[in-house]
Amino acid sequence: MKSKTTQIMPTVWIVIFSVAFLVIAGRFLYIQVSGEVSGVSIQKLAEEKRTNQYTIPASRGTIYDRNGMSLAQEHVVYRIYAILDETYTTNGLNPKHVKNIEETAQKLAPILEMEESVVLNSLQEGKQKNSFQVEFGSKGRELNQEQKDEIEALELPGINFMEEPIRFYPNGMFASHTIGLTDKQEDKIIGINGVESYMNELLTGVDGSISYQRDKFNFKLLNPNEVINEPENGDDVYLTIDQKIQTLMEDALSEVNDEYAPTRMTAVVMNAKTGEVLALSNRPSYNPNNLEDVDNWYNDVIATPFEPGSTMKIFTLASAIEEGVWNPDELYKSGTFKAESNSRTIGDHNNKRGWGMISYLEGIQRSSNVAASKLAYEKIGPDRFLGYLKAFDFDQKTGIDLPGEVAGHILYHYPDEKVTASYGQGTTTTPIQLMKAATAITNNGKMLKPYIIDKTVDHDTNEVLMQNQPEVVGEPISAGSAQSTLEVLETVITSEKGTGHNIFNLKDYTVAGKTGTANFVDPDAGMYKTGRESYIFSFLGMAPADDPELIMYVSVKEPDLDVTESGSAPVSFIFKNVMENSLRYLQINPDKEATAPLKVNEIPDWAGKETEAFVNELKEAGIRPVVIGDGSKITKVSLEQGAKLTSSQKVFIATDQLKMPDMTGWSFRDILLFKDFMNLDLEWVGSGYIVKQSVEAGASFNENDYLMVELEQPNNIEESEDSSEEKEETG
Repeated sequence: MKSKTTQIMPTVWIVIFSVAFLVIAGRFLYIQVSGEVSGVSIQKLAEEKRTNQYTIPASRGTIYDRNGMSLAQEHVVYRIYAILDETYTTNGLNPKHVKNIEETAQKLAPILEMEESVVLNSLQEGKQKNSFQVEFGSKGRELNQEQKDEIEALELPGINFMEEPIRFYPNGMFASHTIGLTDKQEDKIIGINGVESYMNELLTGVDGSISYQRDKFNFKLLNPNEVINEPENGDDVYLTIDQKIQTLMEDALSEVNDEYAPTRMTAVVMNAKTGEVLALSNRPSYNPNNLEDVDNWYNDVIATPFEPGSTMKIFTLASAIEEGVWNPDELYKSGTFKAESNSRTIGDHNNKRGWGMISYLEGIQRSSNVAASKLAYEKIGPDRFLGYLKAFDFDQKTGIDLPGEVAGHILYHYPDEKVTASYGQGTTTTPIQLMKAATAITNNGKMLKPYIIDKTVDHDTNEVLMQNQPEVVGEPISAGSAQSTLEVLETVITSEKGTGHNIFNLKDYTVAGKTGTANFVDPDAGMYKTGRESYIFSFLGMAPADDPELIMYVSVKEPDLDVTESGSAPVSFIFKNVMENSLRYLQINPDKEATAPLKVNEIPDWAGKETEAFVNELKEAGIRPVVIGDGSKITKVSLEQGAKLTSSQKVFIATDQLKMPDMTGWSFRDILLFKDFMNLDLEWVGSGYIVKQSVEAGASFNENDYLMVELEQPNNIEESEDSSEEKEETG
């Protein structure tokens, strides 16, 4: 039995091995014939394993200003990496890997602005882990050409670079909220706000690709079967922004920011005939090339509604003119107004004193809340006035081609709200909504949609893909009403009673416009913030007044004012610098007659002369002196002999019988000069120009005496022309 089993087993094993051999041989034969394993092509798999495939990124389109000045462009930087794998070197005389780790770390560290130990640690860890290559973190990315050239000059084996694109903004903090920002997501540049976001798809383009076969050392084969799919580069965007006007604005805002340290500022310039935005900026802003300590991501001009204050009276006036109820000569009682018997009393900005019986024209010039209230509530009527507010689109977004726009809100439920809407309280709006509404005033009643994208252009062929055009989006008033509104608004600047007189005048151009002083809610207290500087001071101006070419809006929130300054001072500085120079740059013909230059005179010698004779001599020279007293002898003169002055400057003459002069209308500078001249102990309240003095004009006084004066803004303008009463708590 044992012998029989011994004889059978070899046969069994032979059969088993034969079957196994046939299966394996059959499998090899099948693979050889079919070229597949488990449904996978061996040839295709081999090709994939030895094929390199890379994305060819499309270049992101450039953003230009209206004249072709680059505002945002793609910029090539470099990423450094170190090859550590010794097998990458095929020729010992020409090493391709890092040979001396310590030397490499020592030489790279200062150029990369890294600690030598950190660079050394990265190289050593990579070596220990048998890594093919290592990088050096954020310090090894976005190297500029100078750093790359400096490193390449060291001729360090194994050190290589990869090109990578970044977004670069040549002008730094320039229209930053408008142009926008990008972010790198999965090695792709993506717009995240501003035009970069709004036009992201067009700017991005479509990536291409390249593939080729290589050996184990990553070198291309002689017959690499190379396949290239060219990228479709992103297209270019041209804005309506004018780089020169925007620069004027940025410089003015920066100067005011340095001097007055306001918490917020906005400014925007628009073509009055087309709706093109020529300049737009906010403060705080940021440098998109260096994002550190960003205080404000919002484009406040389009995204931050607020109570506009008296700039809203422009549209109350226009509505009254259109409705046929405007009579500039009609008189009304200024001071206070109640819409209904159970309504609260609103008042004019000079502590509800008003100016007595005045005309509606004077009321608009003085920025009377009562005038605006009576026009809206009594003359036009609440329902019809609401229709005008909606016709001016104050309840809608403007549709400007920027992301993140937020519309204001017409607060119009109760009689008090219907009244305060007429002078810009309760109801909220954005600067861009005010600008859009103002185009109806400057464009014969036709209201224009504001836009900031001029055209898009094919990056490779320069073919214009889209060209924006002015778009009329409403006609809230007639051409005649628009012209009449401009004429009234011009008197706000030209009339001595106007709130803009001597503040918003331009040298060579007439201006039509309206000042504003808006309240805002303190978020911590839940009620209107109070205090001399706790307002948003603003101005909406159009120039030249008769047929405006430009509209400009400026607002400055909580400026740090000197005791002698009004809230209009920083606003005026921005408006006058930007508007005057922009009109000149655009070659708009001046519409003011040239004024003769001030004549400069010299103070003659007064020694030994009697008062009357010296005064006559000054008058003949065009100088109007202020004589202190009625004595015949001169004791001193405020300017030395030979000092130069114009006819508009004051010179004081003290006599031997001192009498207090009438200082009504003197500026704060004048009273300070007088104080120093007579060594007075001076105190003052208010700001602007003198309206009261503690020592009556003509009364005797002595040097070193005490003097108290009270100052007010021109034409009884208080600091808050819209703050007529204590504000109620607001939720």
